[in-house]
Amino acid sequence: MRARSGKTVIRRRKRLAKFTKGFRAGRRNLWKHAKVTYIRAGVFAYRDRRARKREFRALWITRISAACRRCGIRYSQLITGLQRAGIALDRKMLSELAIHDPSAFDRIVAVVKEHLPRPAAASA
Repeated sequence: MRARSGKTVIRRRKRLAKFTKGFRAGRRNLWKHAKVTYIRAGVFAYRDRRARKREFRALWITRISAACRRCGIRYSQLITGLQRAGIALDRKMLSELAIHDPSAFDRIVAVVKEHLPRPAAASA
């Protein structure tokens, strides 16, 4: 008698059908399309988990930069001053402070301005 892998194939396809549940049209129903789409979805998910971290960091920097301009300082000066003052706040926390507690952010900027190097006098 010819051996068939019926249970195994059905189980595999049932698992794939569960993963491709929200896909559209043949990407959900047709076996080959579903398989390819599922693999590509995994690739995109892997890539975008890393891209999300970059996007959030860019967002935080943009928010901090806007708050710095309001206080009359540049973003790069703020980061330099934080390092010189020994203040260990990451960009996420600085962004949250800039949005939700501007007075605390202003106090941090005041401390940072004290620790910035003095500009050399222009010789004429």
